[in-house]
Amino acid sequence: MTARSDRPRVLNLVTSESARFFREQRDELLVQGVESESVEVPQPTPGRRSPVDYVRFGRRALARASGEFDVVHANYGLTAPAAFAASRAAGNLPVVLSLWGSDLYGPASGLSRVCARFADATIVMSERMARDLDQSCFVIPHGIDTEKFYPREQGNARADVGWADDRRHVLFPYGTDRDVKDYPRARRVADRAAEMVDAPVELQTVTGVSHAGMNAYYNAADALLLTSKREGSPNAVKEALAADAPVVATDVGDVRERLEGVTPAFVGDDDAELTAALARILRSGERSNGRTVVASECSVETMAERIREVYRRVR
Repeated sequence: MTARSDRPRVLNLVTSESARFFREQRDELLVQGVESESVEVPQPTPGRRSPVDYVRFGRRALARASGEFDVVHANYGLTAPAAFAASRAAGNLPVVLSLWGSDLYGPASGLSRVCARFADATIVMSERMARDLDQSCFVIPHGIDTEKFYPREQGNARADVGWADDRRHVLFPYGTDRDVKDYPRARRVADRAAEMVDAPVELQTVTGVSHAGMNAYYNAADALLLTSKREGSPNAVKEALAADAPVVATDVGDVRERLEGVTPAFVGDDDAELTAALARILRSGERSNGRTVVASECSVETMAERIREVYRRVR
């Protein structure tokens, strides 16, 4: 194996280079010897991209493609067509396609599925995504930084976030306006659970907090409640587990896999069952064993090791 083979160079195509989980992936791969450059889709209007933006993106990818790279990695389904074009321009480099969730289940689903058939390797974040894609692929969930998310003394965490210590706190780690997260269902479940608990219960929504700052909220909460309609591999669940927070969640993405062996925790789709499980956890006041379960499978280091192995296989 040559020195170049030991340090593969990757051309990353990505919708947003500033996306936190992409940065963590890229940075940890660099630690493990994978060098890369990134081309992102332009976004002249915040929150919106047009077909013209993707045309400009494809031109940028073609301009950067060259034989100095070993792999083209399309991060998100909509970047795959540009990845294939860049691959051909650089001498038919292998293409790895990562599907993040909304690209498999949202409006771009058809394009993502077609492109996955032609990629040299496809990475998905959960066994459910693998089943739905229905082809050979690698299941690699997004990793989390277990040094950033860790257990703390709950009273101190509550003091840091300004939550009263004489009540039960249920964390809904999103805003109320994201339809896919289904805040109305979270509100309904929390309110019904409160009727079964001999203490005041507050459903806490959190937005605008730094990523690192979320650790205090996971530790301050008596439980994390996730009521999403669909997910890929929700980082909030894994981060909460790393802080030993109990989790009650709908059966979306890889949540069932992540909660296997975790106690107390619950995953299901029935409101009555979600309510009963949440009430049990709030009454008990127990923390979970989530960190022990999640650390080995979902660390950012493990994620990067597995992606690096995919690069090795396709070359």
